[in-house]
Amino acid sequence: MADKTQRFKYKKKRKKKILPRISRFNRKKMLITFCVLLALMCGLIGRLIVINVYNSDKYTKIVLAQMDYDSRTIPFKRGDITDRNGTVLATSEKVYNLVLDPYVINNVVVSDDQTLQEYKAAVANALQVFFDIDTATTYRILEEQADSRYVVLQKELPYEKYEAYQSFVNADEESEETQAEETIETTADSVTETEAEAETQIETETETETQAETAVSVTAAEAATVDVSKIPTGAIWFEEDYIRKYPYSSLAADVLGFTNSGNVGTWGLEGYYNNELNGTDGREYGYLSDSTGFERTTVAAVNGYNVVSTIDLNIQRIVEKYLLQLEQEQESNNAGVIVADPNTGEILAMASTPTFDPNSPRDLSKYYTDAQVEAMSDEELVDVYNQLWRNFCVNDTFEAGSTVKPLTIGAALDEGSISLTDTYLCDGGEDLFDGVEIQRIHCHNRSGHGTVTVEEALMWSCNDALMQIGEKIGITNMLSYHRLFGFGSQTGIDLPGEASGAGLVFTEETMGEFELATSSFGQGFNMTMVQMVAAFSSIVNGGHYYQPHIVKEITSETGEVVRSFDKVLVKNTLSEETCDFLKESLYKTVNDDGIYTTGTAARVEGYSIGGKTGTAEKLPRGSGKYVVSFIGFAPVEDPQVVVYVVVDELKDSQEDSSVPTKMAGDIMNEVLPYLQIFPESGTQLDTSYQWTAQETAETDENGETIAAPSETGETEASGETESSLTTDGVDDTSGYTENAYPDEWAQYGYTDEDGDGIPDQWGE
Repeated sequence: MADKTQRFKYKKKRKKKILPRISRFNRKKMLITFCVLLALMCGLIGRLIVINVYNSDKYTKIVLAQMDYDSRTIPFKRGDITDRNGTVLATSEKVYNLVLDPYVINNVVVSDDQTLQEYKAAVANALQVFFDIDTATTYRILEEQADSRYVVLQKELPYEKYEAYQSFVNADEESEETQAEETIETTADSVTETEAEAETQIETETETETQAETAVSVTAAEAATVDVSKIPTGAIWFEEDYIRKYPYSSLAADVLGFTNSGNVGTWGLEGYYNNELNGTDGREYGYLSDSTGFERTTVAAVNGYNVVSTIDLNIQRIVEKYLLQLEQEQESNNAGVIVADPNTGEILAMASTPTFDPNSPRDLSKYYTDAQVEAMSDEELVDVYNQLWRNFCVNDTFEAGSTVKPLTIGAALDEGSISLTDTYLCDGGEDLFDGVEIQRIHCHNRSGHGTVTVEEALMWSCNDALMQIGEKIGITNMLSYHRLFGFGSQTGIDLPGEASGAGLVFTEETMGEFELATSSFGQGFNMTMVQMVAAFSSIVNGGHYYQPHIVKEITSETGEVVRSFDKVLVKNTLSEETCDFLKESLYKTVNDDGIYTTGTAARVEGYSIGGKTGTAEKLPRGSGKYVVSFIGFAPVEDPQVVVYVVVDELKDSQEDSSVPTKMAGDIMNEVLPYLQIFPESGTQLDTSYQWTAQETAETDENGETIAAPSETGETEASGETESSLTTDGVDDTSGYTENAYPDEWAQYGYTDEDGDGIPDQWGE
């Protein structure tokens, strides 16, 4: 009894010890916590039910899309580059990679009366017949890469080969379906209709097979050996890709640049607008579904934007024709031409030598033998490529020479340093201290011009008078105007690698009286061609400095304008009165019949041309090496075009500026009528060139047409041509806008028998 009492007291004692530990407040907290956890658990279970029951497909695709499970890239199409009229200069052409799936073949379900070897043989035979792949190669791949899902057999197949194989396979499948339909319809007593459908199908198949045979030279007998029924679905398939094509080969290569693998633009517009031209790859993912088995989901590719340049294909062709002519007649280190609109800063044409074909930019066969290329080190080869690909008009600097004289005189007039009534005595040169000794700086007319006016100093290109004018301007003002005209700074043109010449211009620390004198006529400091074009344009358009640019707009693949590039007025340089005087003086520089006039070779019958020659001695002085140039504009009354020609180190007659001067005149002789700038009344128009139809579509090594530009600017394989401008036997292709030439041309010998608005030829 005592023991029971003890146990009872013990238990009662423990109970009293535990109960106070769980107070009423704590029990309430535990209850709340439990309810919260229960609610969260119910919510989680509910969410899982929603995901699994209602959104299972969606989330399965998302998860599998993040896994590299049976996925393939859908390539984007890089945007086109066109000229200002829509003619395609660079485009991306669809090609196909031939892909083999050994896993599908090696794991095909074989029926009792078939063997796996029969399927392998069918695949190997198809690849041999349609793609010239040796059967032994196919068998080796099937054995060595048995579990692979992706083996690329051939790359960049043309559409014709792709279509030939696909048509053959599809025709065979359709034939089987048709036979099945015929059997069913015959049972239903619809024999007549079935026969008609079968005849139509047979005709279609015959036509398709004929096209396939023509495209890839597969004979009917060879095709008959291919058993499509034993080629497993997905065993042979094609992967789409794009390759960059330039329908006009080397035309405008400096402007366009080219692309490397991976759609990476290099040089030119391809490099500068690489991000805009590129799009975003799409992707196709495979995933498993409980209801339907293996399915695919596709994220479409986003194609790149198109770039519409300011280049006019026809003006570009004219420019390159004369550059080629110069290259053939007289060798030079480099030569460049820019044609620009002085009222907007738009570049209408730009070209330099040497040049290259962007379809094969690393082909040096035009300039070096195979042995010479093999002998080059890697560093030498890189230097050769850089010289070949660089754009002389933008990437190189040089001393411009006397083409700077209009700018010097303009600065002096606007600054009030001189007046139009001032005269200067030219005795053949000036003696100046160069920091070491007294040196004679000669005028090109060493016997002297005598007393000259400001206008004559420009017309006759008198160095002596310009040095005296430079002295009156002074160092501070001269440097200020150099900066105003943009020398030593990039113009901001939308091309890569623009040189500024910042380290090759004078500063307050480096310019003394000797440097002041030489800089007055364009020696001692460097500039680029595009810098000179921008500065010179400002003195012929009334004093407005516009930023040079080479793109008009960027558009989407549907043609919607994404970004437009209007003219940008950067600053004003000279007063309108000073510009008017300079234009008149530059007109006389070309058209005056005086014995000292320097620019007469640029004359064009019926047109008012103004311009200035330039001859700059290269360093080291006395080496006999020169850069010769001419910059001109027309018409003088209302300038619409500026033409700048520079030739670096002519092999013959290095100091002869008449070579670029005449070239500029020849270019304007063709460009002005094309731009509908008509000759003055009562003059005889030069009819040395004709309008003819020529085919210059790109051809392959066998002479077969690859692509010809169509009227809409697209590239086609049809080989059809349209009217084009041809000069002196140089092939030119289309690109002229319809009805571009008005009826006024008739009075100058223009004929248009077909009524398309494009001249048939010049009359006698």
